[in-house]
Amino acid sequence: MVSVIDRKLTIKRVATVVSNYQDNASAEDLKTMAQGCGRSCLGNCCLPVSKLPLYAFNSAEQEQVPGEVDGSCDGKCPQISYLNNLLLGQWEDRMTKGLFRYDVTSCETKVIPGTYGFIAQLNEGRHLKKRPTEFRVDQVLQPFDKNKFNFTKVGQEEVLFRFEPSKDNKTHYFPSSSVNPEEGLPSVIAINVSPIEYGHVLLIPHVVDCLPQKIVHDGLLLALHFAKEALDPFFRVGYNSLGAFSTINHLHFQAYYLSAPFPIEKAPTCKILSSKETRIVVSKLLHYPVKGLVFEGGYKMRDLCDAVASSCISLESNNVPFNILISDCGKKIFLLPQCYAEKQARGEVDQELLDTQVNPAVWEISGHMVLKRRKDYDEASEQYAWKLLSEVSLSDERFQEVETYVREAANLLADEEYVNTEETNHDSGIPQAAPHLPQDCLVLH
Repeated sequence: MVSVIDRKLTIKRVATVVSNYQDNASAEDLKTMAQGCGRSCLGNCCLPVSKLPLYAFNSAEQEQVPGEVDGSCDGKCPQISYLNNLLLGQWEDRMTKGLFRYDVTSCETKVIPGTYGFIAQLNEGRHLKKRPTEFRVDQVLQPFDKNKFNFTKVGQEEVLFRFEPSKDNKTHYFPSSSVNPEEGLPSVIAINVSPIEYGHVLLIPHVVDCLPQKIVHDGLLLALHFAKEALDPFFRVGYNSLGAFSTINHLHFQAYYLSAPFPIEKAPTCKILSSKETRIVVSKLLHYPVKGLVFEGGYKMRDLCDAVASSCISLESNNVPFNILISDCGKKIFLLPQCYAEKQARGEVDQELLDTQVNPAVWEISGHMVLKRRKDYDEASEQYAWKLLSEVSLSDERFQEVETYVREAANLLADEEYVNTEETNHDSGIPQAAPHLPQDCLVLH
């Protein structure tokens, strides 16, 4: 029987800071502010003359030999990585400084009884304090608009550290490192001020380049390295396209810790596409309310990245909204096309679902349901989760079109070997409880 451990808060609730910019700046901060716009932001005015912590990761890749263990988390609890300690320590520091809009550690969470174990969280304040969408929801590709909110307007106090490849193929951490635009555009890890769970952060690739929210190969590769460096099966990275409930049109990924398997990670799959050249394998989700594809394999991480990125770019060019979940320390990627916003605009979604005000983005689709009303939380059931997510899913006909886009874009072949094969179940890779995470803030089996 599934049980939920009661939360005992270890992080003290503190008053929220209304401004993104702190008043108690040091002499060095004041010098930097004088050189920039005075707000110590992430724009071109301030970032090039700033010093920020830098996590420089080893980006060198060793080619995987067929039959060799691929180094995936495989559901096991690895030793704590340096990145984990760094990220969680800095995240809690920002919590004590009051930079979040609410205390997410006080939100009630439970596992919904049923076959899949959907996870429900009651977060009554998030939809009231979260930044509203400022652009059209019927176009996946839209130009960057500097006049609307973007991450260059964020204060540097919300940044935990820069996350960039090292120059010597070794991993380093520098507590203070000057930003040098001539050495490459900085990418940063920042807090999500409207968090869903413990350690909820944003990865913003090449922040001053002002890329719109669309997949680029190097940006996705950076996200895969982020998942790999965390070396924790409970740390997942997600992405929402425009039209699939991204609320900011500035390239970013999200990530957080949840000490429970996502229902989508437990869903059985059937292999449908593959590449002999790169050893990429694409499977189709079975017996799950949302149709989706699962990418795995590759001789190198770049192979996996390129297959997924090329597929996403094809979906974008065909105006198909989608979500991405990066699981298993970057070894497994779920690509989830969806049509909920489209149905919503056409008045085809049941009013009962609309009344819940749940926007099914990557976390909800993966099985972590963020509910905004006490009534919905108390009455949450697997039937409700299934009904909501079924509205997200494409029709069989449209999903077949997606399969074609992916096959052509990623240069894959229909895998005849698996046409009549029995479904594959990934239960062996389902994460088990992690002893190093703050158990009072997380859901446990």
